[in-house]
Amino acid sequence: MSTKLSEPTNKEQPINESKEEKKVKPIIKKAVEKKLSKAKSNNKDNPMRIIKITKVILNIGVGQSGEIIERAKSLLQDLTGHNPSSRNAKRTVKEFGIHKGEPIGVTVTLRGKNAFDVLKRLLEAKNNQINKSSFDKTGNCSFGIREHIEIPGVKYDPTIGIFGMDVSVVLDRPGTRVMKRKRSKSRVGRNHKVTTDEAIEYFITNLKIEVV
Repeated sequence: MSTKLSEPTNKEQPINESKEEKKVKPIIKKAVEKKLSKAKSNNKDNPMRIIKITKVILNIGVGQSGEIIERAKSLLQDLTGHNPSSRNAKRTVKEFGIHKGEPIGVTVTLRGKNAFDVLKRLLEAKNNQINKSSFDKTGNCSFGIREHIEIPGVKYDPTIGIFGMDVSVVLDRPGTRVMKRKRSKSRVGRNHKVTTDEAIEYFITNLKIEVV
């Protein structure tokens, strides 16, 4: 006679929660939510979490040396009140008549209140609209201006001509300098870096622009 072996049953037995446990769970959930909301509010008040404009860089590339470089320098000086510096070619390009070491562009870097004020004028030349693709993953923003006479307060000067320019804006939080200094470099946590969404929110809130 064949006998059938009884198969072991591994079915989990339902756990009966007591009334006290059912009461405790909502209390714990409420405490955790309260702690998270408090942490978020502390982050807003924390001065180390405040986003600010570190610098604004204006660049004009002319592609050749000579008098045109001096005219571009004069334009940036009148626009920003700072002395721009020239940028030299890194290699020779015979097709365009560019020789290594020749100045082919000018640039100026702005910081502090002047950077904010000049940036406001530059954004007005863009009708206070910036494409979302202008923002990168680290919170920086770049855009171009086709003709400098579009900037409010700038008039056409026949001795200078018309130039276009590239504008780059760098956003940071306090403390990010530790990864850029020469001595005792340290890394910055991912949560402390400015994200794309945070940069967009900063531009919309502080510079009153529209992101399209």
